[in-house]
Amino acid sequence: MNHELKIVTTADGSKTIYNAQVGELYHSRNGALQESLHVFVNAGLNYFLDQNDTKEVSILEVGFGTGLNFLLSADVCTTKQINLTYTGIEAYPLTAQMMGQTGYGSYTPAELWDSYLKQYPEALASTVSINSHCQLQIANCKLLDFQSGQQYNIIYFDAFAASRQPEMWEQPAISHVAGFVKPGGVFVTYAITGNLKRMLKALGFKIEKVPGAAGKREMLRALKL
Repeated sequence: MNHELKIVTTADGSKTIYNAQVGELYHSRNGALQESLHVFVNAGLNYFLDQNDTKEVSILEVGFGTGLNFLLSADVCTTKQINLTYTGIEAYPLTAQMMGQTGYGSYTPAELWDSYLKQYPEALASTVSINSHCQLQIANCKLLDFQSGQQYNIIYFDAFAASRQPEMWEQPAISHVAGFVKPGGVFVTYAITGNLKRMLKALGFKIEKVPGAAGKREMLRALKL
């Protein structure tokens, strides 16, 4: 195990990882599972699916991390028989061994969890089929180096906090991400600041304040006009 990474248990009993180099957890200390479900799955994926009659959805995640957001999203799409194309951006990928220590198999079907762990290393190099409904690719690069001809229905913006990684929340990064959102697409993140709202509005998004996950009063959802 990387000595700078440590498995820790959050307030809802689910585990996350503490990165000593960054000085930050990968998820909220108030609950990794509740945060992922509230911010990304419910306010992002389920919101989009409620607004659109579709059997296909594409998601781009900034800060793939432990893969919890992917696993929960894949479970939803598999259950609803929706084809999911999922791309994660991760400059410093975790090992499959450390992924296995998170215990996220408790929150997803065994076959999904097993397939994810088995194919995770290959997903860092190419697109893999996790099951008949879900495809995964993880771009092992920094955000501004990420390039794709594809646009996405949903952006999960799950970078470390601005106090730890300020460059991820500044104009070049946010503008770069915004270029990958389809018209009618959704951008969700756990944070909400005046500067972030102004940047997204200037980039053609409609801003919505949404009740935050445990420990946060509000979060941001933005809709691409």
